[in-house]
Amino acid sequence: MTNHKTDVAKGRVKEATGAATGDDNLKNEGKTDQAAASVKDKIEGAVDKVKDKITRK
Repeated sequence: MTNHKTDVAKGRVKEATGAATGDDNLKNEGKTDQAAASVKDKIEGAVDKVKDKITRK
């Protein structure tokens, strides 16, 4: 899996580029990418917590 911080940065670049060029689709795609990265990060954190509880002995 990719690092969520990298995905957030890519989303910010898309959003800024869309804003600078007046491309609302690209701007919205950047916002969506950032939100998806945040969700992925939270899911990965939850998975890690579950794994830790399962593997504890």
